[in-house]
Amino acid sequence: MKRIRKGDQVVVTTGKNKGQKGEVMRVTEDSVVVQNVNLVKRHTKPNPQANQPGGIVEREAPIHLSNVMLFNPATSKGERVGFKTLDDGRKVRVYRSSGEVVDA
Repeated sequence: MKRIRKGDQVVVTTGKNKGQKGEVMRVTEDSVVVQNVNLVKRHTKPNPQANQPGGIVEREAPIHLSNVMLFNPATSKGERVGFKTLDDGRKVRVYRSSGEVVDA
């Protein structure tokens, strides 16, 4: 089970995008792609088969997992995440500071 999943709200903790918040679009083994964060420009060739024009395209680049934290709306801060097994046997993510369950 991953600490950060697709659809989570995260805040960037280090680097040039420090403090920016966004939704996780994609998670790989050790990095995440966050919507409208860490934008880079890529020069692309046109691809007529995919109906894709060429030019300079701005898109999100991956950020290492260690540089993002899960955003807690209750405290409006990034928080560390741990795991807890409930009485019914389910394993859930919890905020380390409050012990509050992340997933309902």
